[in-house]
Amino acid sequence: MSGDTLLTHWQHSVTQAATDFRRLTDAQARRRPAPGKWSIKEIIGHLIDSAANNHRRFVEAQLQDTLVFPGYAQDAWVSGQRYQDADWPSLVALWAGYNDHLMHVVRTTPPGVLEQSRPEHNLDELGWRPVARTEPATLGYLIEDYVAHLEHHLAQARGLAGQAAAGE
Repeated sequence: MSGDTLLTHWQHSVTQAATDFRRLTDAQARRRPAPGKWSIKEIIGHLIDSAANNHRRFVEAQLQDTLVFPGYAQDAWVSGQRYQDADWPSLVALWAGYNDHLMHVVRTTPPGVLEQSRPEHNLDELGWRPVARTEPATLGYLIEDYVAHLEHHLAQARGLAGQAAAGE
C-alpha cells in the first residue's frame, strides 16, 4: 500500500473507531467476553501501549540503520495500568490522539528512510506479521504492520461492542 493510501486508510479507521467507541457506555466497554479475556477498555489500552512502543520505534528507525528494538510484556502492561478502571472517554481520546501523532511522524518521515532496506532487524520477534530474520525489512513495512495489528484489534473490539449492545 502506498504511503498516502496507508495514511488515508489509517486516519479513516481511527476516526470511525473513535466515533463508534464514544457511543459505548463504561459498562459496555468494561464487559469481558470470558474470564481472562480483555475487555474493550483493555483492548484500547493495549492499542495505546502499542502506539507508545511503536512511536519509539518509528522515531529511532530514523536515527539508526537497523530495525532492532526491545519488545514489551503486553499482558503485564495492560494489567499494570489498570485500564479496566480508567475513564472510558479519556482512553478513547488518548488512543485517537496518539494515533494522530503517529500519523504526523509517518507523514513527515523522508520517503528514503521509509523505504531503506534494513538487513538487520528483529521483526521476526516483534512483528504482528513477522519477517524472517534472513530477509531485509523496511520502516515502511513496520508501519504497515502496526496498522494491520491495530485493525485486527479494532475488529475484535467492534465484535465485543456488538455483543455488549445485544446483552444489555
